[in-house]
Amino acid sequence: MFSVLILTLNEERNLLPCLASIKGSDDIVVLDSGSTDRTVAMAEHAGARVYQHRFESFAAQRNHAQRTLAFRHPWVFHLDADEQLTPELERACRAAAARRDLDGYYTAPKMLWHGRWIPRCTDFPAWQARFVRAPQFEFVEVGHGQREAPAMRMAYLDAHYLHDLSADGETAWLEKHRRYARIEARHHQAVQGTISGSDLFSRNALHRRRALKHLSYQLPFRPALRLVYQYLLRGGFLEGAAGWQYCRLLARYEHFSQEEMRALRR
Repeated sequence: MFSVLILTLNEERNLLPCLASIKGSDDIVVLDSGSTDRTVAMAEHAGARVYQHRFESFAAQRNHAQRTLAFRHPWVFHLDADEQLTPELERACRAAAARRDLDGYYTAPKMLWHGRWIPRCTDFPAWQARFVRAPQFEFVEVGHGQREAPAMRMAYLDAHYLHDLSADGETAWLEKHRRYARIEARHHQAVQGTISGSDLFSRNALHRRRALKHLSYQLPFRPALRLVYQYLLRGGFLEGAAGWQYCRLLARYEHFSQEEMRALRR
């Protein structure tokens, strides 16, 4: 068995599908950061243990849970409220929890836009450290998200969780990604000089992806280039209307990033 942690903030629209996907778990823990809707009541009604902690960053929130909450099992799967565990991933986690020589596992989300999986638009598989041991696993903040601390011993799971990118609608997506663009721009400025060109040729796919993302900030016409890359070169056009809609949003996100980078240079 393993525990499940869900991070929440005003997630009454998304929480029930997430909870339904983990109804077989005997230890569901919700770490809320000040919801003012029915999120907490819904989680408690489903049998989850609910704790409160002020949100600073995703890494800080996950580390707080790892270090201070009493999970019933040594392995914890970290979910967000707009994500769902699949039966295949649940079985993979149960088997992986037998390992004692690892600190965590990567798993890649299948990202959905209005119910359709869009792997080409979302660079699947985009590996995330989500199934980890408590309390020793440590996250570090990177941009608006998090990744594993350098010393963590990692392996990969061959099953995936679902992430509904359209759960809150297009307007909310744009508002969230404008905030993300501000955070990412500050992170890019902070790590200048710490990522080398040789990382682009690393044998580690995660290192290559992070180096490529860093390099992309130097390119002109980023919104247009992102649209061409995701929709044409990566094959987003094969994903129908959902692919076109999401690729257009990614171009908007790159526009936000350019604006934030210009603001930091002033």
